[in-house]
Amino acid sequence: MRNRAENQVESAAKQTELVFIRHGATPSNKEHRYLGKTDESLSDEGKEELYKRKEQNSYPKIDCLFTSPMKRCLETARILYPDQKIHTISEWEEMDFGAFEGKNYKDLENDERYQAWIDSNGTLPFPEGESREDFIVRCKIGFMQMLQKLAETESFQDGSPKKAGIVVHGGTIMALLSAYCGGDYFDYQVSNASGYVCMCSEKEDRIKLEIRKKF
Repeated sequence: MRNRAENQVESAAKQTELVFIRHGATPSNKEHRYLGKTDESLSDEGKEELYKRKEQNSYPKIDCLFTSPMKRCLETARILYPDQKIHTISEWEEMDFGAFEGKNYKDLENDERYQAWIDSNGTLPFPEGESREDFIVRCKIGFMQMLQKLAETESFQDGSPKKAGIVVHGGTIMALLSAYCGGDYFDYQVSNASGYVCMCSEKEDRIKLEIRKKF
């Protein structure tokens, strides 16, 4: 039997549209380097792209804003939604790439560990880093924290449909959409400053996401 808090979370899930946005580009993104735990800021080009797309009305209006606590996500959130209060979810930090952090394909092409990781279709844990399974688990924990926060937010308690913005990392988006939409982890790769609009629902006590559009 559900308690009051569980019912509130279910209600929040049923009435919420989620706008997933990958942060703007950083210097490491431009050089195709693994960027996980390094707390890198946006590049000037990354900021310019965000402002340009914002002027083109590429990003939906939202009622509440959640982000990873890392600089590149916080900076993106402040550019796109300067009037929104930011709620950070620590579990949504990017994956720990371990020994591959800061390196790109050219740096790693002769590394046997990298070739083994490629051959596994990315299912092996990163050397000295995190496994995909563990990463998905912590991203899901963060997702439930977000739903709980929405359930406690007064503006989300009137029963009307609402939009929540989620400014996070590419890996976080792949983790959450593969977990709640189905399909493969890499099906949900998305470029910097782009994302997905999803409807959230709960069926048979399970959270489900349905993609409405990619932008």
